Amino acid sequence: MEVTFTASAYPPLALGFFGLGTGYLIWGPQELFGWPRRDERVDRALGVWGIWMPGFCQFLSGVILLVGLTWFQVFKDPPLYMAALAFSAYGIHWFAIGWDRYRGNDPRVNAGLAVAYTILSALGATVFFSANAWPVGLLFIGLFGVYLSKFLTAVGVGVAERVMGGFRILTAFWTMYLTFAVVLDFTLGYHWPA
Repeated sequence: MEVTFTASAYPPLALGFFGLGTGYLIWGPQELFGWPRRDERVDRALGVWGIWMPGFCQFLSGVILLVGLTWFQVFKDPPLYMAALAFSAYGIHWFAIGWDRYRGNDPRVNAGLAVAYTILSALGATVFFSANAWPVGLLFIGLFGVYLSKFLTAVGVGVAERVMGGFRILTAFWTMYLTFAVVLDFTLGYHWPA
């Protein structure tokens, strides 16, 4: 007996975008402006927010997309495979970096992570620009900037953390736009580029 599910027009993109944007709005000001000043309490708070907002929201979005694409085939748009990979991988990474920040672990080990996620960001930009989904392609350009500067931060380039904070804040505002566009498109039939 074969079970067929109806295709869904509602992939969980807004949840992933919103989680990432919120995480970047929380972490970015600390990196760019040094506010709030880092101490044990601030690191614990950033760690908790990193795990739950960008971590959980993106991971949940990625899992739903992967299951919907592969097991139930309720999502049909091929670029959603890249979105599923990215949301899942970035979500898991936020669990790790949030936990590291919470525990006060050494951030230098993030150099290798930054290389892998810079490559993943380049892959995402390639997929979405090729699929004429330039707004999401721009998101991956922002992510590329975040992870390139994260690598430079991990290896000790002093100004790189501020640059990373700047990329996080700019990318955060772009993901908030994407959240707005996706929700308005899905719920009210608008046609904002997303």
